[in-house]
Amino acid sequence: MAAERQGAITFKGNPVTLLGQEIKAGDKAPDFTVLAAGLKPYSLNDGTGKVRLISVVPSIDTGVCDAQTRRFNEEAANLANVEVLTVSVDLPFAQARWCGAAGIENVKMLSDHRDLSFGQAFGVAIKELRLLARAIFVLDAENNVTYVEYVSEATNHPDYEKAIAAAKAATN
Repeated sequence: MAAERQGAITFKGNPVTLLGQEIKAGDKAPDFTVLAAGLKPYSLNDGTGKVRLISVVPSIDTGVCDAQTRRFNEEAANLANVEVLTVSVDLPFAQARWCGAAGIENVKMLSDHRDLSFGQAFGVAIKELRLLARAIFVLDAENNVTYVEYVSEATNHPDYEKAIAAAKAATN
């Protein structure tokens, strides 16, 4: 049973419960298994050796999530040696359809719909909604967490500049 953190964030102004332990900079990233395009499993080890900026969104079909993914797609083109991932509970088919319509080519979309493995491992699974809380994680090439932002109100934007700076710093 995952730890529960009540009131850690709000969703549309209402406190919600996050499942899983809070991740902090300096932690070793926990393992997880999600689905990439074509229902191919993707785990923590699949990205070892690369710096990763992990953008977590509640649902790709909402305005802030759309804007966040588009912003990181644009930034990814300028982030040498950084893999940019977007994780949501949307089905992989819906993610692929959205990416095709939005022209997203620089971000790898990952789906946590099956069992909330990522959500619980990184402490972003919203118990009441079965969605993921908005968050940003940066992992260095050895899977150490170098940057974390849990957005306190799930409908707000993350701090893009800090996340991008952290990703660039992790490549040094």
